[in-house]
Amino acid sequence: MKDKKYIWSLVTVYMCYFTHGIQAIILSQNQVNFFTQWGYTDPVAGAQAVSLAITATGFGKFLTVWAGGMVSDKVGRKKMAVAGGILYIICFAGLLFSKSFMIAVVCSFLAGVATSGFWDAALYPAAQEAAPKFAGSALIGIKAFVSVSGIIYPLMVVHFANAGNWHINIWIPLIFSIICTVLAMIAPFVYDDQMKEVVKTESGERVNAAQAEIDAIKARMHVKPNKLVNFFTVFYAFLCMFIMYGAQQYTKAFGMSNAGLTEIQAAGMTSIYTVGSIIAVVFWAIMMGKLKWNPLKVVLIDSIFTAVALAIVLLVKNVAVIYIAIALLGFFAAGGALQTGLSVRQLLCPGPKGKNTGIYYTFMGLASCFLPFIVSSMTKSIGEQAAIYTMMILLLIAALVATVMMAYLATQYKKIFGVSVLKRQEA
Repeated sequence: MKDKKYIWSLVTVYMCYFTHGIQAIILSQNQVNFFTQWGYTDPVAGAQAVSLAITATGFGKFLTVWAGGMVSDKVGRKKMAVAGGILYIICFAGLLFSKSFMIAVVCSFLAGVATSGFWDAALYPAAQEAAPKFAGSALIGIKAFVSVSGIIYPLMVVHFANAGNWHINIWIPLIFSIICTVLAMIAPFVYDDQMKEVVKTESGERVNAAQAEIDAIKARMHVKPNKLVNFFTVFYAFLCMFIMYGAQQYTKAFGMSNAGLTEIQAAGMTSIYTVGSIIAVVFWAIMMGKLKWNPLKVVLIDSIFTAVALAIVLLVKNVAVIYIAIALLGFFAAGGALQTGLSVRQLLCPGPKGKNTGIYYTFMGLASCFLPFIVSSMTKSIGEQAAIYTMMILLLIAALVATVMMAYLATQYKKIFGVSVLKRQEA
């Protein structure tokens, strides 16, 4: 920890992402109740309305994360964190009280803006800044809190819906959003303090502490990272999200249509995938935090074994083997690889963390829009079974490309810093 007082900024980050974990699934988990409240009586039309509202969230994320990162570097993390919390309050209040589908779409769009344009842009950097020696572990902790809320919240939804008071399912994240906003108001943030602190460089130039930190990392470099390093560190976000989103959304359909599994067996694949990802979060946090593994080493291992797991899923028809492969896929593809990749970006291309986060997550957002589009197009042209199988092949290709990219970055890391990526990181 950079300073014990900054533990409150980490508490704020994790509380915000616990709340985000609920926001990400609130519409799908309460689908029937929402479209009934909006006045839909036809289940098909109602489901389409909910899907459109979910799409509005993604649209809000994609449009704002790049600009949000740059704004975060200019105004500080606190203002962005507070603004994101206020937007979340507006979003959940709108979903709670409004009976209009259009207002729900607007609220969903605002939730996307709040998540990526404000929170991602400010809180991902804040996590790294609060614990710079454990930046990889701090980032992967975000994945842990999102996953935990994703497990707990669906159980609460069923409980309160069965009890006849489903609106509590909206009150819960609304209250959490208020707590997040208050925490953001009172918590000190490293970057905000660094903006006020002026230090003198070796050349006698006076800069703020945040810029001095970036300059110090660059000073350790023997050579400047080339353009390919710059591109690979952000394109990994696209590949990682492409694989993660595809596996999360389509493993059940693949199990039923291509692996000969029953619906129950195929449904189990999604649960196993999630369990694998949660175990990985804890494992990699220890590896990077306690044992000082380089985040690039972790991402290289993730990419290799993601490819292996996908190859097994495609080639083997045995149910037990497929389950093991899906667990491995959850572990290596969804166990914080996306967050660790952001650490790699900051390590090899040091710069303002808000800007780096914005660029990185824009590539991620592109993948989450691109994959459903191509699956939809393939389904229309070659049928669902062939489309799902082709999509899984594309995931394998993406994993192989990611492996080659990370291997290249590992060789470049040796040139840039003069040490192997396999060695323990300096304290």
